[in-house]
Amino acid sequence: MNESMLNLAVDYPLLNMFWTMLMVFLWVLWFMLLFRIIGDIFRDDDLGGWGKAGWTVFVIILPFLGVFVYLIARGRGMGERERARVQRNEQEFRSYLQQTAANPTSQAEEIARLADLKNKGDLTAAEFEQAKAKVLAA
Repeated sequence: MNESMLNLAVDYPLLNMFWTMLMVFLWVLWFMLLFRIIGDIFRDDDLGGWGKAGWTVFVIILPFLGVFVYLIARGRGMGERERARVQRNEQEFRSYLQQTAANPTSQAEEIARLADLKNKGDLTAAEFEQAKAKVLAA
């Protein structure tokens, strides 16, 4: 190895290493904020197509100014929209659970049970078809 390569590691003081780590951290933080804002732009249903395009161009062309202006103009709404989205998802999940718990058997299981009753002779063919139509309608 070359002696200048060995001196390179020695010539990088601890404070410079700390400064580099801080810059990398801030750079990653900046991109997280940028992606969060772009995601908020596209998730907002109240914002029209031209508004979304304008904010996206503004945030991409002039990133520092665009992000700061977006946070000032629409920052409060970001949290409200996120909270509403989370509540809507939770409500949909709860309604799905209630619907699933209320109807534990699927249509296929119900039709298989009806076919078994028909094969045993407990149901006639007409009764089976009527019950099957009822299950499929539900």
